[in-house]
Amino acid sequence: MLVLKKKGQTFTQVLSRGTLILKIKVWSFLMTIGFRILERKKKVALNIAKEFLTLPVANVSDSMWRLTAGGSRLRPMHKSGQMAGPALTVKSRPGDNLMLHKAIDMAEPGDIIVCDAGGDLTNSLMGELMLAHAMKRGVGGFVLDGAVRDVEAFLDVNLPVFAAGVSHRGPYKDGPGEINVSVAIDGMVIEPGDLVIGDWDGVLSIPLDDVDSILKKTNEKQAAEAVDMAKIEAGEWDRSWVDKTLRDRGCIMP
Repeated sequence: MLVLKKKGQTFTQVLSRGTLILKIKVWSFLMTIGFRILERKKKVALNIAKEFLTLPVANVSDSMWRLTAGGSRLRPMHKSGQMAGPALTVKSRPGDNLMLHKAIDMAEPGDIIVCDAGGDLTNSLMGELMLAHAMKRGVGGFVLDGAVRDVEAFLDVNLPVFAAGVSHRGPYKDGPGEINVSVAIDGMVIEPGDLVIGDWDGVLSIPLDDVDSILKKTNEKQAAEAVDMAKIEAGEWDRSWVDKTLRDRGCIMP
């Protein structure tokens, strides 16, 4: 017979020759995986994040070799405007928003709450009331791999919110879930404190340690595109590379 006492501090195992009592130190930790709230140790500075508000997500993505993306399902639920800020990550059971509620209560001004809810669209994760509370808390935006409801409120309030869909069916509030853990949306990994940006082309996460170098590369790309645009306007944009590439790759041409 095995008897496990509250919180897993000890267990008693009855053996044929007597009783053995052992201390279990890891049980309480193991039991909290999947239902825990961790502390965010570091995050991108808001002044650095704001520099990305004038940069198209597409150009940032190009500066990361076009290998990272949050998927085409994440679409803006707000009316206009870009998003940039440090990630406050949430992992929740599909259709349950208990941990999302807690994340809003924990959020610091400018935080982007990123919720991995498995992409299920059966039940919404948040609506008008949670949106109003988030505005009051100074939340900088949301990325929800799930659904929202009260869509008109999102348009009126115009807080940057990206979600995978819409459902009038409300969420449950039972858990489990986690806050400030690694999450992934369509293959894009987001760590707590990473930079999260979004515009009408979608959502992108930039690892905290790479933010400065990506900012530099993106600004360089922006400058190069400005030169190209000026050449287009003047009718002087060099297109010789197109035919050269086609010939180099064996294309039959007249």
